[in-house]
Amino acid sequence: MSLIKSISGIRGTIGGAPAEGLSPLDIVKFTAAYATFIRKNAPAETNNLIVVGRDARLSGPMVSGIVVSTLCAMGFDVVNIGLASTPTTEIAVVAENAAGGIIITASHNPVQWNALKLLNSRGEFLNDAEGKEVLRIADEEGYTFAEVMDLGHEYINDTYNRRHIEQVLALDLVDVKAIAEAGFTVAVDAVNSVGGVVIPQLLRALGVKNIIELNCEATGKFAHTPEPIPENLTQISDLMRSGRADVGFVVDPDVDRLAIVMENGEMFVEEYTLVAVADYVLSHTPGATVSNLSSSRALRDVTNAHGCTYSASAVGEVNVTTEMKRTGAVIGGEGNGGVIYPAAHYGRDALVGVALFLTLLAKSGKKVSELKAGYPAYAIAKNKIELTPDIDVDAILEEVKRQYADEKVTDIDGVKIDFADSWVHLRKSNTEPIIRIYSEAATMEQADALAEKIKGVVLSMAK
Repeated sequence: MSLIKSISGIRGTIGGAPAEGLSPLDIVKFTAAYATFIRKNAPAETNNLIVVGRDARLSGPMVSGIVVSTLCAMGFDVVNIGLASTPTTEIAVVAENAAGGIIITASHNPVQWNALKLLNSRGEFLNDAEGKEVLRIADEEGYTFAEVMDLGHEYINDTYNRRHIEQVLALDLVDVKAIAEAGFTVAVDAVNSVGGVVIPQLLRALGVKNIIELNCEATGKFAHTPEPIPENLTQISDLMRSGRADVGFVVDPDVDRLAIVMENGEMFVEEYTLVAVADYVLSHTPGATVSNLSSSRALRDVTNAHGCTYSASAVGEVNVTTEMKRTGAVIGGEGNGGVIYPAAHYGRDALVGVALFLTLLAKSGKKVSELKAGYPAYAIAKNKIELTPDIDVDAILEEVKRQYADEKVTDIDGVKIDFADSWVHLRKSNTEPIIRIYSEAATMEQADALAEKIKGVVLSMAK
């Protein structure tokens, strides 16, 4: 069993003893600690309520019931928006003028996992210091439940999927007329989670009449491993190769990541979701861009081509949004298919990504593969090393940094080494007990070779 407490929230496997996974007792403890933090830190003008949304995981109703009851026991009213994406829940927090929000989702993790993602009153994730304060309160059990006359109440609101779609349609750079007139046939794989509800609804609102739905029943019985990476997407790839659709969209269980499949069945590649959307946005609203250290150089290249400035942040949505605010970025995100468009809100949003990409595709008059061919050609390899208790990761990263001191090294998040024509980034995962090794070069063979070289260095140190 696993329980991981990090900047990404409280994430664990369902079942087992307390503190070994995300047990009911752990859910109460961390929810109560979060409520205590929000009570102390939420702006005075916010309402005494917290928004709760969830993806379609099998454990979702159980976890949601405990979270809602605990928040009420802490004296907060709860607006329960039910099955909703992560970005939908973020939007609801702002719309309700809520003190905070909890999204019940383990994102791309397999079915046995669930998690509590914690939001502030702006509908954005807690930063590192705030997250650590919640963990401190939980460890010390520094929370007090409300007396009977001060208990909160639960309110059900199932309107936010529609409201989210309306907000996307209202964006200046989303051209519904152009999309409708293009007559696209669009395939969707939503891994039987909430994306199966909201993405087809969005497409119909955008004027797409021909939609092929794969795994779009929100049962929580994932049809394949939910992370939207090539090895998990053979079904939609086979469909696209049959020539039945112009573009394929794949979302993860909480719909904050967007992968695109080209008309020939090949991956557009998750990294290039942000690159394409940024290219379109920058062509209309020039400005700064941001992605994290593990994202492709292609965004930097496209940004420079528009005469604009690119910067990199540490990995993690809150780190990207912090850098975006600092630089006034008009578009940003992460190379895992996460698009953050401030004109909508400061959160990764696959609905925004779909609408902007379809507008770009419609206006370009090109096939998806032709769009991809116009962007800088890089290949990124994503590898990992399983952690064991005897591995001192921090010491290993310091030694890697020392060995490559003659190269450009960035250490704001693990260690990234920039070579003239490639890079490699090593970091501890926030969501799994692993070291991630991302490498990028002109070809996948070169990226894989670089990753294998660094893996060899790391494993030799571990021994």
